[in-house]
Amino acid sequence: MNTLHRSLLARFCIGAATLLVLGACSVSQATKDTVARADTRFQQAKQALGSSEGGAIELQRASDHLQQAKEAVKDGDDEPAQRHAQQAELDVELALAKAQNATARKAASEVQASLQQLRQETQRSTPTTR
Repeated sequence: MNTLHRSLLARFCIGAATLLVLGACSVSQATKDTVARADTRFQQAKQALGSSEGGAIELQRASDHLQQAKEAVKDGDDEPAQRHAQQAELDVELALAKAQNATARKAASEVQASLQQLRQETQRSTPTTR
């Protein structure tokens, strides 16, 4: 093998190794989309829940996972970015469900109180026969 071929082969090997290293440290477009979707869902949930206490812990956990996903994207770590983004979305869904549950429980409690009040008024206004 002559010197030219060895030089070309060496450059090719270095280039291929560089591409492999860079490929291992890159984040796929699908992962970037997952992180962006998780961020959008988080922002929507944050707006929808406002200062509601129902789901606040889960929303904070979603925020933490979203931050970790963004850091993983920045570091070029595809798998952790994907995992944290998916966990953030799940935490957002749980936060929304807990907030809806709290709202439904409050409404049910108010209905129960109204029914109790109506029963008491009905008993007072109904003449008792002896």
